[in-house]
Amino acid sequence: MATLLLRLQGPMQSWGTTSRFDERDTQLEPSKSGVIGLLCAALGRDRAEPVADLAALRMGVRVDREGVPMRDYQTATGVVSASGKVEHDRTVVSPRHYLADAVFLIGLEGEDLALLRQVHQALRTPVWPLALGRKSFAPAAPVWLPDGLVLQPLREALSAYHSEHHPRPSDGRLRLLIEDPREGAVRLDQPLSPFSQRRFGPRCVRTDILEITPHVPDPTAT
Repeated sequence: MATLLLRLQGPMQSWGTTSRFDERDTQLEPSKSGVIGLLCAALGRDRAEPVADLAALRMGVRVDREGVPMRDYQTATGVVSASGKVEHDRTVVSPRHYLADAVFLIGLEGEDLALLRQVHQALRTPVWPLALGRKSFAPAAPVWLPDGLVLQPLREALSAYHSEHHPRPSDGRLRLLIEDPREGAVRLDQPLSPFSQRRFGPRCVRTDILEITPHVPDPTAT
């Protein structure tokens, strides 16, 4: 079993799963549909192309820095009314929710090592620009990690990874969300078809607290 790790870090991220109308929501951590969409951008897959191979990967999220929930407002004119007509003189206010200053370590586990290698290379040289949930939310640091492809199970890989980009928290506790086939909170973000069809199903996600060695600065370091 192998796991591909990637970093999602930026001043703004948004990972909505239930938005249908003007108000756009976000979860407190990345959605699977959003992460698979990011991989498709890296690979250059069109929205009409299948994503079953990517959706079959088991996903985990390590919350290295909790984001701050924020909200702003956007306006749109020329919207379609209930009658089906475009009202050019009507303005609609759309609240948009997002996370500020969050950092996540994502793990994608699978048995197809060739696929994980392909995705790892694509994240280094993506075909299309990568975004953190919305096209305007660009990453503040590379999503690609040089040592991000490891021959470890998902939880082990997420627990063990450490670099200067992912400092250990002072209290030694991190939230860890792992996709589970049997139990956990239900998330409706499992892609069931190409993204052009917008069909998503449920998956279970279990939340744990990861206890790691707290980071203690070296007083002799210069």
